Amino acid sequence: MLKYALIPLLPFAGFLIAGLFGKYLKERAAYAAVAGVAGSFILSVSAFIDVLGGTIIDENLYSWFAIGNLTVNVGFQIDQLTAVMLLVVTTLSTLIHIYSVGYMHGDKGYARFFAYLELFTFFMLVLVMANNFVLMFVGWEGVGLCSYLLIGFWYEKKSASDAGIKAFVVNRVGDFGFLLGMFLIFLTFGTLDFTDVFAALSGPAAAQSYMLLGAEIGVMTLISLLLFVGAMGKSAQLPLYVWLPDAMEGPTPVSALIHAATMVTAGVFMVARCAPIFSLSPTAMTTVAIVGGLTAVFAATIGLVQNDIKRVIAYSTISQLGYMFLGLGVGAFAAGIFHLTTHAFFKGLLFLASGSVIHALSGEQDMQKMGGLKRKIKVTHGVFLVGSLALAGIFPFAGFFSKDEILWSAHNAGEVGRVLWMLGVFGAFLTAFYSFRLIYLTFYGKSRIDHEVEHHVHESPKVMTIPLVILAFFAITIGWIGMPGAIIPHANLFGDFLAPVFPVLEHGVANHGLERWLMVFSVMVALAGIRLAYSLYVKNTSMPDRLARSFKGTYNLLLNKYKVDEVYNFIFVDGLVHRLARFLYNITDVKIIDGAVNGIAGMIRRTSEGSRKVQTGFVQEYAFVMGLGLVVLMGLYYVLK
Repeated sequence: MLKYALIPLLPFAGFLIAGLFGKYLKERAAYAAVAGVAGSFILSVSAFIDVLGGTIIDENLYSWFAIGNLTVNVGFQIDQLTAVMLLVVTTLSTLIHIYSVGYMHGDKGYARFFAYLELFTFFMLVLVMANNFVLMFVGWEGVGLCSYLLIGFWYEKKSASDAGIKAFVVNRVGDFGFLLGMFLIFLTFGTLDFTDVFAALSGPAAAQSYMLLGAEIGVMTLISLLLFVGAMGKSAQLPLYVWLPDAMEGPTPVSALIHAATMVTAGVFMVARCAPIFSLSPTAMTTVAIVGGLTAVFAATIGLVQNDIKRVIAYSTISQLGYMFLGLGVGAFAAGIFHLTTHAFFKGLLFLASGSVIHALSGEQDMQKMGGLKRKIKVTHGVFLVGSLALAGIFPFAGFFSKDEILWSAHNAGEVGRVLWMLGVFGAFLTAFYSFRLIYLTFYGKSRIDHEVEHHVHESPKVMTIPLVILAFFAITIGWIGMPGAIIPHANLFGDFLAPVFPVLEHGVANHGLERWLMVFSVMVALAGIRLAYSLYVKNTSMPDRLARSFKGTYNLLLNKYKVDEVYNFIFVDGLVHRLARFLYNITDVKIIDGAVNGIAGMIRRTSEGSRKVQTGFVQEYAFVMGLGLVVLMGLYYVLK
């Protein structure tokens, strides 16, 4: 058990070393951080091999606390789902740590940055290894805290500090739903341990229902929807997605870590872990699928016109998370986790490659000020192309296999599923278009780079490019472990490995012929998106400006992200928060607190004003009063005697 406990503890040790001694170690603090996460990766591989051999771990290390009937233990559960997540998290984290050694070189907060990265990794590992809801929530809140620290890492910039606060606040909205879901689970089952809760789902407690707003709602539906609110916040789904694009204010390795393998996948993992609960509520499952499908298309439309290279990739992350929830919602739990896995590698690649572009251009992020970089940073161009092909879902890159499995599962899930399939295919077209719009604007065409910057364009050092090449390798190959049965029967190793974790749901009869045709169709749709991007941004470069002028209203709406931030600011920040703050200030501060303080002060002032009149300053008056007092005392003495 000690071996498994060291998986999260090694990054925590790296955090302590970099955090406490970073002032003295300076850039050598990175060695401790890389060693910590690399050790965790090695142990995660060992744990994966153990699970592959049939070993399932579910043990408590010690009792944390007990309150009434609630006993919470610190314990770990390592099954097939956890084993996959451990490999994904530690692999990406290790590569991002190595990449950061070069990317953050010279930053005055170098040691602090690696301390935050290590703490982030520690909490994410706690989250995926927990064997109860409370410990999962500790990891859940921990990654939320670290996201605030990392997004606002360059806190001297107001935009960065504001983005960190925004991420923290929006996630608290989702976390409130998660907490309510946990409370209801304990109220229903009397425990928060995964094993005990899932075992009790077949009992009478799971059949309870409540009256809510005049309608009867089953307890499993209510629990599932509350948990999903938490997932919506952490995994940036409608309407709680607004924090994620602003997370680009952090250093690029932070963007890769948050968007690829850690924080944003926490919600997907949580829903997958709670699959036995969600599967008992068709209403909750449909809600998850619809929210995922709508988010996939909604975010993709915004990505069509963004010019910040990192923001385009950020909106693609929101969109791809939507696909994951679409898969979970139609009951394809393994497909959703498969897309989480492939997405971790190609999205981590895209973010780190965008960081390589920004590094080459001395910090420039506007794609309109790029172009013609193909021959100047060849390695970065090559890996970026691989990542974009995987994101677009082109065969045989990783994204094709996982996204296509989700689309096929949606198509096979009834009438609602077919509508969601159409949404998913449309989203695939948009994804391919904006992915290659990014490629063409950045690497092709005439150079639009500032003259001073162009002289200094250079390829990134090997400490940055080697992790890119490794991620590119996985972006090409990792999808083959989930080979669809329509291509090679019984070759879906990933799905077979995860099968023991998830409940078996009813699906339509497999039709491999139709599935193959739908695969071809989805690839053709993606190729059409790439071809359209080529026509607009390579062949006829004046066309985008003409289209923007012709459809000015639509273009501005997308460019301004549907003005959702402005609406939220008007309703919640200015409308609710500021008004509530003013009300509390006027009532609590001015009338109650200030009134009490000023009232006491006024009473003392009035008493003092009355009593100070006794002090006249005349000696004869003081002598008279003293004599009078002496006479009174003597009189009292004789009377009492």
